[in-house]
Amino acid sequence: MTPEAVIFDIGNVLIEWQPERYFDRQCGPDRRRALFAAVDIHAMMQRIDSGADFAREVARTAAAHPQFAAEILHVRDHWCDIAQPAIPGSLLILRALQERGIPVFALSNFGAQNFPLSAAQFPFLTDFDRAYISGPMGVAKPDPAIYAAVEDDCGIPPGHLLFTDDRAENLAAAAARGWQVHLFDGAPGFAQCLVTAGLLPPGLEIQGDTE
Repeated sequence: MTPEAVIFDIGNVLIEWQPERYFDRQCGPDRRRALFAAVDIHAMMQRIDSGADFAREVARTAAAHPQFAAEILHVRDHWCDIAQPAIPGSLLILRALQERGIPVFALSNFGAQNFPLSAAQFPFLTDFDRAYISGPMGVAKPDPAIYAAVEDDCGIPPGHLLFTDDRAENLAAAAARGWQVHLFDGAPGFAQCLVTAGLLPPGLEIQGDTE
């Protein structure tokens, strides 16, 4: 069935989120490996995405790991340097859908305090018809409750929603509710998915993502 709305994840779909690569450049691969071995940075971010205060949670984690406090606090103090750049092919897809009048939503694990920082840096993050951001909602993917909240709010039957995300577990939770899903592994593949779904015309020029 033809989707009635396309739902985008944000991190690694519309903007890059590669903290390991960032810290390789910032403090060197050896220090980065030691940092990520000692501190679960992704678990810290999941707590923030689930509703914890961004600055307080980063500070709490830094206090618990004083040997890496400077690097952990760097996440708070240089957020916009880490969560970037935009993925140009995905932005082109977003604009192409909007030009065709197809509703576009966001469903993203993102903290209530750091999402506005990224939205100020990338204004297209405020251009969705509906945006479901986990931090303000107090629930994060892949909890089924966040998908139920989307369904209740938008009123579109689950089978008519097409959702792209870079994490298989988030897609599995959506598919279990009947959503159409696409594992994002680059803008060209997602563009082809949308062509197959009848939402974009064949031949749309989509470049590969940034490295």
